Amino acid sequence: MGLFILIGLIILALFSEFNSIVYLRNRARRSYSTIDVFLKKRFDLIPNLIETVKGYTKYEGETLENIVKLRNSFTDGNYKAGEKLNNEYTKLLALTESYPEIKASENFLQLQKALTKVENEIAASRRLYINDVTNYNTKIEKFPHMIFAAIIGCRKMELLSFATEEVKVKF
Repeated sequence: MGLFILIGLIILALFSEFNSIVYLRNRARRSYSTIDVFLKKRFDLIPNLIETVKGYTKYEGETLENIVKLRNSFTDGNYKAGEKLNNEYTKLLALTESYPEIKASENFLQLQKALTKVENEIAASRRLYINDVTNYNTKIEKFPHMIFAAIIGCRKMELLSFATEEVKVKF
């Protein structure tokens, strides 16, 4: 009888361990998806901002064209375009400094507020993702969890970084 109880407790512990690893992995995946949603939201706002700026700046087409190209390459799944797009977006905001009438435009102000909100959401999502991935990685690297994680094939997840050449996220 005591042996059955011991086996039952071991099985229960294994189920609990498996569920906690799956929970942490799925939480990290969800956080990654949230970042993607906010990035797409930001890139959906950018064409509206560009059209508003175009109306005021007839000869600043190169910056605007670069932003459109980078935006399109990002939506095709090229995350390294995200860093380049951030640089071009900064140039766009600097460009608006040269044209005070743009900053006075109600449409531009609304778009700028919307983009600022999305940028804050992206930053918060990145922090959450880093936290979730760190928790998952810590769990599967600690003893005795690492033994069970290796048995069920869990791999360490990479942290996101748009400053690198290419982002590789493995689940």
